[in-house]
Amino acid sequence: MAASIAASPFFPGSPAPAAPKNGLGERPESLDVRGVAAKPGASSNAVRAGKTRAHAAVPKVNGGKSAVADVEHETVTVPSSVPRTFYNQLPDWSMLLAAITTIFLAAEKQWTMLDWKPRRPDMLTDTFGFGRIIHDGLMFKQNFSIRSYEIGADRTASIETMMNHLQETALNHVKTAGLLGDGFGSTPEMSKRNLFWVVSQMQAIVERYPCWGDTVEVNTWVSANGKNGMRRDWHIRDSMTGHTILKATSKWVMMNKLTRKLARIPDEVRTEIEPYFVGRSAIVDEDNRKLPKLPEGQSTSAAKYVRTGLTPRWADLDINQHVNNVKYIAWILESAPITIFENHELASIVLDYKRECVRDSVLQSHTSVHEDCNIESGETTLHCEHVLSLESGPTIVKARTMWRPKGTKAQETAVPSSF
Repeated sequence: MAASIAASPFFPGSPAPAAPKNGLGERPESLDVRGVAAKPGASSNAVRAGKTRAHAAVPKVNGGKSAVADVEHETVTVPSSVPRTFYNQLPDWSMLLAAITTIFLAAEKQWTMLDWKPRRPDMLTDTFGFGRIIHDGLMFKQNFSIRSYEIGADRTASIETMMNHLQETALNHVKTAGLLGDGFGSTPEMSKRNLFWVVSQMQAIVERYPCWGDTVEVNTWVSANGKNGMRRDWHIRDSMTGHTILKATSKWVMMNKLTRKLARIPDEVRTEIEPYFVGRSAIVDEDNRKLPKLPEGQSTSAAKYVRTGLTPRWADLDINQHVNNVKYIAWILESAPITIFENHELASIVLDYKRECVRDSVLQSHTSVHEDCNIESGETTLHCEHVLSLESGPTIVKARTMWRPKGTKAQETAVPSSF
């Protein structure tokens, strides 16, 4: 061992002497410069103090140069007493994680700073496909793409599809305007009083039916209807050509959710909705003709068709626990003869809602068909009178439909988008 120590200055590659084992047969965790086990609590101050004492004890030689300089040089390069392990040799990942966290926090801040509800309604954009408010907040516009499951045997959208579009835009209008309470189209003041809207009358004129893949633009707005009602109008046009597809108007009244009776419009509710009223109607010449009574009172010249045993499904109920008004249209047309659908298309419909239909109702549909001859064109058109009633007797809906032969082009009107 003494020979190894003596030869080490001349043979730097010689291995260092093995450190003695402790009492348990293990080597110490760290060694100092002399190969002596360092105490775990030794600090850097002790090393610096040792260097100072060594510098003071060694005399100057060779022209005043201290021999301790070489000793100091070797001492500075001595590694720390902390053992080098796998973990403390890894790079410092905390800086990278801090940078990633900073980036995510900045992105989250930018996202939350986005103003999804601008102060001016005309600044609302159709970010999520829910439509937007236009004309200083007085009108709502939304686009719909006709899906494959919304077309029928004629390869065109059904009347029920377009009626669903009308209902969807009406609810989105209320929601986007910030007037949607916890009910189905009810305002906050209506929700406090257990009130909701029910449609009493509706009229729609169809100029043409869109096809699969077409995009339609639906505009809707509201106005007053007497002292105790509201009116809502719609205008559907082709988003590419601007040609009118459908025009519709409706009248609405309030019903109490608990008593199921009609109610007057409270002043608080009127204050909420009046700023959105527009003095405009989608249909100028409305069909105000008297609708039919039960079939027994009609003339024998009209062909009568009856469909009984109609019952609501669970999917036919809306959030107010009564049958959705679009379902009534399907029931009304259920009793019409199939030959009408094969040779004609629905041109217009007028609906007069008399009472609500609930889950346990059993209904019957009556249809009377009348032929009309156009003297100028010589074309024969049809109009039907419908009554949807409970099998126990009370009338649910009365309606009138007008039909034109297939292939007949209705007078198309192009209305600018600024309407």
